Amino acid sequence: MHCYRIPGRLLLVLTSVALLAGCNSTPRRDPEFAASYPAAHVAPQARQAASGAIYQAGYDIAFFEDLKARRIGDILTIRLAEANNAEKSADSTIDRTSGTTIENPTILGSAAQFNLPNVLPLANTRNNTLETNLSAQHGFEGESDARLSNRLTGDITVTVADVLPNGNLFVRGEKRLNINDGNEYIKLSGIVRPVDIATDNSIPSTKVADATIVYNGDGAGADVNRPGWLTRFFVSVASPF
Repeated sequence: MHCYRIPGRLLLVLTSVALLAGCNSTPRRDPEFAASYPAAHVAPQARQAASGAIYQAGYDIAFFEDLKARRIGDILTIRLAEANNAEKSADSTIDRTSGTTIENPTILGSAAQFNLPNVLPLANTRNNTLETNLSAQHGFEGESDARLSNRLTGDITVTVADVLPNGNLFVRGEKRLNINDGNEYIKLSGIVRPVDIATDNSIPSTKVADATIVYNGDGAGADVNRPGWLTRFFVSVASPF
């Protein structure tokens, strides 16, 4: 029988690969989109003592109440109906030509002439003048074309995080899905008007003010669509090439 010894480094690499292959990470929670909860219920013994009046503070009972979200901790369903299309095209051409001529001056009735030292065999060293001609030509041509199209549909249920002084509701929440070897995240926050909430306690995302909608993912599926760090360096502004 032959026994083969596996080097320590190779064993460590194989163990790490095996652990990563069998790892199915739990979706991470984002504190910025964390759910809000209502205030703790006040126990009857902690309420104010009865004062003898008909209406007592802390003993209210709602017989008829709207089921729409209106308090901190209430839930609200957002109907995602995002469809954006944008197109931009630009074409520019710039040409510039300039020229300058300086004639040979006349000094005491005679044109200025001078001889240069005979140090350049191929240069004209005799009978030189001060006449100068300068010319320059510059040209630039650029063209750009950009198109953007995206669509996002679905539902996400959020909670009321704050009630603003004018009665509007600040809502936020996220949906986390673990699919195969990756996680999908849908996050949303914004401000809604109570009058825009439908009778089924829902509102379209197009009526959410200051909306922040995030849809991304992680895991093996997202990694294959993300360029490596070396590729990102060469296409970044920090690359000199």
